Amino acid sequence: MTNSILISSTIFALFSVGIHESPQVVHNIPMTYSIDLQQKGQWIDLLANNSLDAWHQYNGTGVKGWKVEEGVLSTSGKNGDIVTNQEFENFELEIEWKIEKGGNSGIFIYVVEHPDNKYMYQTGPEFQIIDNENYPQKLTEQQKTGSMSDVIAPTRSAMNPAGQWNKTRILSKNGRVQHWLNKKLILEYQMGSDELKEQIATSKFATFPYAKVSKGKIGIQDHGDPVYFKNIRISEIN
Repeated sequence: MTNSILISSTIFALFSVGIHESPQVVHNIPMTYSIDLQQKGQWIDLLANNSLDAWHQYNGTGVKGWKVEEGVLSTSGKNGDIVTNQEFENFELEIEWKIEKGGNSGIFIYVVEHPDNKYMYQTGPEFQIIDNENYPQKLTEQQKTGSMSDVIAPTRSAMNPAGQWNKTRILSKNGRVQHWLNKKLILEYQMGSDELKEQIATSKFATFPYAKVSKGKIGIQDHGDPVYFKNIRISEIN
Protein backbone atom coordinates (compact mmCIF):
# COMPACT_ATOMS: atom_id res chain seq x y z
CA MET A 1 0.00 0.00 0.00
CA THR A 2 1.39 3.41 -0.97
CA ASN A 3 2.66 5.54 1.89
CA SER A 4 0.43 8.58 2.39
CA ILE A 5 3.44 10.86 2.67
CA LEU A 6 4.65 9.72 -0.75
CA ILE A 7 1.19 10.35 -2.21
CA SER A 8 1.17 13.90 -0.83
CA SER A 9 4.57 14.56 -2.40
CA THR A 10 3.35 13.21 -5.72
CA ILE A 11 0.34 15.51 -5.63
CA PHE A 12 2.54 18.59 -5.28
CA ALA A 13 4.88 17.43 -8.02
CA LEU A 14 2.17 16.76 -10.58
CA PHE A 15 0.33 20.07 -10.51
CA SER A 16 1.44 23.66 -10.96
CA VAL A 17 -2.09 25.07 -10.69
CA GLY A 18 -3.84 25.36 -7.35
CA ILE A 19 -0.88 24.18 -5.27
CA HIS A 20 -0.58 25.67 -1.78
CA GLU A 21 2.22 25.57 0.75
CA SER A 22 -0.26 24.91 3.55
CA PRO A 23 -3.71 23.28 3.67
CA GLN A 24 -6.59 25.45 2.51
CA VAL A 25 -10.11 25.34 3.89
CA VAL A 26 -12.71 24.24 1.33
CA HIS A 27 -16.30 23.71 2.46
CA ASN A 28 -15.03 24.01 6.08
CA ILE A 29 -12.90 20.89 5.65
CA PRO A 30 -9.12 21.39 5.97
CA MET A 31 -7.51 19.63 3.03
CA THR A 32 -4.82 20.25 0.46
CA TYR A 33 -6.21 20.14 -3.08
CA SER A 34 -3.83 19.77 -5.98
CA ILE A 35 -6.79 20.40 -8.29
CA ASP A 36 -7.77 24.05 -8.63
CA LEU A 37 -11.32 24.54 -7.37
CA GLN A 38 -11.34 28.33 -7.42
CA GLN A 39 -13.27 28.57 -10.71
CA LYS A 40 -16.43 26.57 -10.09
CA GLY A 41 -19.96 26.62 -11.34
CA GLN A 42 -23.05 26.33 -9.18
CA TRP A 43 -23.87 23.09 -7.44
CA ILE A 44 -26.32 20.88 -9.35
CA ASP A 45 -28.62 18.88 -7.07
CA LEU A 46 -29.00 15.49 -8.75
CA LEU A 47 -31.95 14.57 -6.53
CA ALA A 48 -33.73 17.93 -6.67
CA ASN A 49 -37.32 17.89 -5.39
CA ASN A 50 -37.05 14.18 -4.52
CA SER A 51 -36.96 13.50 -8.25
CA LEU A 52 -35.06 11.10 -10.50
CA ASP A 53 -35.46 13.45 -13.48
CA ALA A 54 -31.66 13.79 -13.76
CA TRP A 55 -31.20 10.00 -14.19
CA HIS A 56 -32.10 7.08 -16.43
CA GLN A 57 -31.34 3.37 -16.65
CA TYR A 58 -27.96 2.57 -18.18
CA ASN A 59 -28.50 2.00 -21.92
CA GLY A 60 -32.19 2.59 -21.39
CA THR A 61 -34.86 5.15 -20.62
CA GLY A 62 -36.61 6.16 -17.43
CA VAL A 63 -35.80 4.70 -14.01
CA LYS A 64 -37.21 1.41 -12.74
CA GLY A 65 -37.01 0.06 -9.21
CA TRP A 66 -35.11 3.00 -7.72
CA LYS A 67 -36.92 5.52 -5.52
CA VAL A 68 -36.27 8.80 -3.72
CA GLU A 69 -37.95 9.37 -0.37
CA GLU A 70 -37.16 12.35 1.88
CA GLY A 71 -33.99 13.00 -0.08
CA VAL A 72 -32.70 9.42 0.04
CA LEU A 73 -32.20 7.47 -3.18
CA SER A 74 -32.37 3.71 -2.76
CA THR A 75 -32.76 0.37 -4.45
CA SER A 76 -33.59 -2.98 -2.88
CA GLY A 77 -31.35 -4.63 -5.45
CA LYS A 78 -31.60 -6.21 -8.91
CA ASN A 79 -33.09 -3.09 -10.51
CA GLY A 80 -30.19 -2.20 -12.81
CA ASP A 81 -27.63 0.60 -12.88
CA ILE A 82 -28.59 4.25 -13.38
CA VAL A 83 -26.65 7.12 -14.98
CA THR A 84 -27.06 10.86 -15.26
CA ASN A 85 -28.62 12.36 -18.36
CA GLN A 86 -25.77 14.87 -18.52
CA GLU A 87 -22.10 14.23 -19.23
CA PHE A 88 -19.35 15.75 -17.09
CA GLU A 89 -15.63 16.27 -17.65
CA ASN A 90 -14.08 18.58 -15.04
CA PHE A 91 -16.11 18.42 -11.85
CA GLU A 92 -16.42 18.03 -8.11
CA LEU A 93 -18.93 15.36 -7.08
CA GLU A 94 -20.23 14.90 -3.54
CA ILE A 95 -22.40 11.99 -2.46
CA GLU A 96 -23.31 10.31 0.82
CA TRP A 97 -24.05 6.61 0.95
CA LYS A 98 -24.57 3.60 3.18
CA ILE A 99 -24.82 -0.13 2.62
CA GLU A 100 -26.11 -3.02 4.66
CA LYS A 101 -23.96 -5.82 6.07
CA GLY A 102 -22.20 -7.65 3.24
CA GLY A 103 -23.35 -5.04 0.71
CA ASN A 104 -21.77 -3.98 -2.58
CA SER A 105 -22.30 -0.99 -4.89
CA GLY A 106 -20.28 1.71 -6.62
CA ILE A 107 -20.08 5.23 -8.01
CA PHE A 108 -18.92 5.51 -11.62
CA ILE A 109 -17.47 8.39 -13.62
CA TYR A 110 -16.84 8.87 -17.36
CA VAL A 111 -19.53 6.35 -18.24
CA VAL A 112 -20.08 5.92 -22.00
CA GLU A 113 -23.42 4.47 -23.04
CA HIS A 114 -23.29 2.36 -26.18
CA PRO A 115 -25.06 -0.85 -27.29
CA ASP A 116 -21.66 -2.57 -27.47
CA ASN A 117 -21.03 -1.72 -23.80
CA LYS A 118 -23.51 -4.14 -22.25
CA TYR A 119 -22.58 -3.28 -18.67
CA MET A 120 -21.70 0.06 -17.12
CA TYR A 121 -18.59 -1.32 -15.43
CA GLN A 122 -17.05 -2.02 -18.84
CA THR A 123 -16.63 1.70 -19.59
CA GLY A 124 -16.07 4.04 -16.64
CA PRO A 125 -13.84 3.87 -13.54
CA GLU A 126 -15.60 2.96 -10.30
CA PHE A 127 -15.29 4.31 -6.78
CA GLN A 128 -15.86 0.99 -5.05
CA ILE A 129 -18.46 0.73 -2.29
CA ILE A 130 -18.38 -2.56 -0.40
CA ASP A 131 -18.50 -3.95 3.12
CA ASN A 132 -14.79 -4.59 3.63
CA GLU A 133 -15.36 -6.52 6.86
CA ASN A 134 -18.36 -8.72 6.09
CA TYR A 135 -18.41 -9.31 2.34
CA PRO A 136 -18.94 -13.04 1.75
CA GLN A 137 -15.91 -13.33 -0.55
CA LYS A 138 -12.30 -12.52 0.26
CA LEU A 139 -11.40 -9.10 -1.12
CA THR A 140 -8.12 -7.95 -2.60
CA GLU A 141 -6.89 -4.47 -1.66
CA GLN A 142 -7.97 -3.33 -5.14
CA GLN A 143 -11.54 -4.38 -4.37
CA LYS A 144 -12.02 -2.52 -1.10
CA THR A 145 -14.06 0.61 -0.54
CA GLY A 146 -12.59 3.70 -2.18
CA SER A 147 -10.50 1.79 -4.68
CA MET A 148 -10.58 2.34 -8.42
CA SER A 149 -12.37 -0.96 -8.37
CA ASP A 150 -10.20 -3.95 -9.29
CA VAL A 151 -7.43 -1.63 -10.55
CA ILE A 152 -5.90 0.56 -7.81
CA ALA A 153 -6.11 0.07 -4.05
CA PRO A 154 -6.90 3.00 -1.74
CA THR A 155 -3.99 4.28 0.32
CA ARG A 156 -5.92 4.00 3.57
CA SER A 157 -9.13 2.66 5.07
CA ALA A 158 -11.54 5.50 5.87
CA MET A 159 -14.92 3.75 5.71
CA ASN A 160 -17.55 3.87 8.42
CA PRO A 161 -19.09 0.46 9.19
CA ALA A 162 -22.04 -0.98 7.29
CA GLY A 163 -25.26 0.73 8.29
CA GLN A 164 -23.58 4.11 8.82
CA TRP A 165 -23.41 7.01 6.37
CA ASN A 166 -20.19 7.75 4.50
CA LYS A 167 -19.32 10.80 2.42
CA THR A 168 -17.50 10.49 -0.90
CA ARG A 169 -15.98 13.33 -2.88
CA ILE A 170 -14.63 12.70 -6.38
CA LEU A 171 -12.63 15.40 -8.17
CA SER A 172 -11.84 15.39 -11.88
CA LYS A 173 -9.69 17.99 -13.64
CA ASN A 174 -8.13 17.34 -17.05
CA GLY A 175 -8.25 13.60 -16.42
CA ARG A 176 -6.66 13.84 -12.99
CA VAL A 177 -8.94 12.10 -10.48
CA GLN A 178 -8.99 12.15 -6.70
CA HIS A 179 -11.04 9.90 -4.41
CA TRP A 180 -11.94 11.34 -1.01
CA LEU A 181 -13.75 9.41 1.70
CA ASN A 182 -14.92 10.93 4.98
CA LYS A 183 -12.60 13.95 4.55
CA LYS A 184 -9.53 11.86 3.70
CA LEU A 185 -7.73 11.67 0.36
CA ILE A 186 -7.44 7.95 -0.33
CA LEU A 187 -6.56 7.65 -4.03
CA GLU A 188 -5.32 9.64 -7.01
CA TYR A 189 -4.70 8.71 -10.64
CA GLN A 190 -4.20 10.25 -14.07
CA MET A 191 -6.34 9.06 -16.96
CA GLY A 192 -4.26 8.01 -19.97
CA SER A 193 -1.00 7.75 -18.03
CA ASP A 194 1.40 4.89 -18.73
CA GLU A 195 1.11 3.80 -15.11
CA LEU A 196 -2.68 3.52 -15.29
CA LYS A 197 -2.56 1.73 -18.65
CA GLU A 198 -0.25 -0.88 -17.13
CA GLN A 199 -2.54 -1.35 -14.14
CA ILE A 200 -5.59 -1.77 -16.37
CA ALA A 201 -3.73 -4.22 -18.62
CA THR A 202 -3.34 -6.62 -15.68
CA SER A 203 -6.94 -6.20 -14.49
CA LYS A 204 -10.23 -7.79 -15.54
CA PHE A 205 -10.89 -4.71 -17.69
CA ALA A 206 -7.99 -5.34 -20.09
CA THR A 207 -10.25 -6.39 -22.98
CA PHE A 208 -12.98 -3.80 -22.42
CA PRO A 209 -13.26 -0.20 -23.71
CA TYR A 210 -12.55 0.83 -20.14
CA ALA A 211 -11.23 4.21 -18.95
CA LYS A 212 -10.52 5.40 -22.49
CA VAL A 213 -12.06 8.87 -22.13
CA SER A 214 -12.11 11.61 -19.49
CA LYS A 215 -15.68 12.72 -20.06
CA GLY A 216 -18.94 10.90 -19.54
CA LYS A 217 -21.91 10.29 -17.29
CA ILE A 218 -22.01 9.69 -13.57
CA GLY A 219 -23.32 6.23 -12.71
CA ILE A 220 -24.61 4.46 -9.62
CA GLN A 221 -24.45 0.69 -9.46
CA ASP A 222 -27.10 -1.78 -8.43
CA HIS A 223 -24.97 -4.80 -7.58
CA GLY A 224 -27.98 -6.72 -6.28
CA ASP A 225 -27.82 -5.45 -2.69
CA PRO A 226 -29.81 -2.71 -0.93
CA VAL A 227 -27.95 0.62 -1.04
CA TYR A 228 -28.81 4.19 -0.07
CA PHE A 229 -27.58 7.58 -1.32
CA LYS A 230 -28.33 11.17 -0.37
CA ASN A 231 -27.06 14.72 -0.88
CA ILE A 232 -25.86 13.95 -4.40
CA ARG A 233 -24.56 17.13 -5.98
CA ILE A 234 -22.02 18.08 -8.64
CA SER A 235 -20.29 21.28 -9.68
CA GLU A 236 -18.41 21.77 -12.93
CA ILE A 237 -14.86 23.10 -12.67
CA ASN A 238 -13.67 25.61 -15.28
